[in-house]
Amino acid sequence: MEQTKKWGFWLLTAFVVGNMVGSGIFSLPSTLAEIASPLGAISAWLLTGAGVLMIALVFGHLSIRKPELKAGPQSYARALFQDRKKGNAAGFTMVWGYWVASWISNVAIITSLAGYLTSFFPILVDKRVLFALGSQEVTLGQILTFGVCTVLLWGTHAILVSSINGASKLNFITTFSKVLGFVFFIVAGLFVFQTALFGHFYFPIQGENGTSIGLGGQVHNAAISTLWAFVGIESAVILSGRASSQRDVKRATITGLLIALGIYIIVTMITMGVLPHEKLVGSEKPFVDVLYAIVGNAGSVIMALLAILCLFGTMLGWILLGSEVPYQAAKAGDFPAFFAKTNKKGSPVNALIITNVMSQVFIFSVISRTISDAFTFLTTAATLAYLIPYLVSAIYSFKLVWKGETYNELKGSRVRDGVIALLACVYSLFVIVTGTADLTTFILGIGLFFVGLVIYPFVSKKFKKEK
Repeated sequence: MEQTKKWGFWLLTAFVVGNMVGSGIFSLPSTLAEIASPLGAISAWLLTGAGVLMIALVFGHLSIRKPELKAGPQSYARALFQDRKKGNAAGFTMVWGYWVASWISNVAIITSLAGYLTSFFPILVDKRVLFALGSQEVTLGQILTFGVCTVLLWGTHAILVSSINGASKLNFITTFSKVLGFVFFIVAGLFVFQTALFGHFYFPIQGENGTSIGLGGQVHNAAISTLWAFVGIESAVILSGRASSQRDVKRATITGLLIALGIYIIVTMITMGVLPHEKLVGSEKPFVDVLYAIVGNAGSVIMALLAILCLFGTMLGWILLGSEVPYQAAKAGDFPAFFAKTNKKGSPVNALIITNVMSQVFIFSVISRTISDAFTFLTTAATLAYLIPYLVSAIYSFKLVWKGETYNELKGSRVRDGVIALLACVYSLFVIVTGTADLTTFILGIGLFFVGLVIYPFVSKKFKKEK
């Protein structure tokens, strides 16, 4: 049975903001201070924000002009080809790469949340050895962390299965609360803000080899760090099948981006205006240091609570998104029909089960150091799998403009839409090529999609039987 209640603008916006603003925001200020002056950091945020805005406008453009394509980038990948076989293969490949990446990223969020819980439950880092797996010693803390991560994963699963609408409202509450928390952080930070620290708003940064890095180099280096903060901009588009209006999808995508960008820029400036540059560069927890300057030792507790709140909402949103991709794809015929099954509450129960079972496999990374190293490597590569759909969507948008498709029915400027699509293509390529750590992770990230292309001929036979 399908759900009947559709999601409006604010619920969709909450998913966009909630999925973008996660654990990364807590370490970004010190990372940016290490590679850029305040002017370089602000410029990087604005440059990245402008690039992602082009992608957001592309998603908004497609949601209005192609409202029947409600499965997000995988629908656009399929529609990109006139040949039905090629289109189906492209759609399946896009779903596969994004879905596999979600298994890994879900665990990254859950383990980060467990990490912040150690502030209240120090036993989670207990080093007492319980037993050994080969040459790998397993500690009490690792076993307990594994248990906590498992409970978090399947607890979230239970929330999503019991009521998908209830989960969306809970996500809205957590997103609203985290935004409110950052507002309080910003207001409190203004009381200890030192304008003197911005006496040198711009200064050269010394590189690893001793060379001086100017503004252009600072912006480039900082943009590589800031661009990862916007993964999740596609959330409303992927959830568009549950939206009350495709115009709400467009508005939510752009509004969510602007809210997240505002938080990122202001929080970065607050930390740079409270902590001296030398201290900020060496800080592992810049938020704690800022809050310590405001409220003393209670700062670490406040920061931990805010981080837990952030990560809980992000975990809820990304686990839903990870299951929504195969669910919508199955409804569109791009994935096995098994994933299209819903329960009486409208929750994609089979898609949730398989997604979370695969995520559970990766949770074993908290036990073994060897697996953990591999997991860190896979996380970097999986990030690329979230970025390739941006490029595909931009290319499809440009194709619509080039052919003039839908412009007879819906008026609009083809020149403006074409420029936006072209800029989104250029920026997406920049992100994909420059943002990957090295050639190995780039190849592995692309490999996630290549595997989907290899297995498609085998599963496509099953699709035909189902149809």
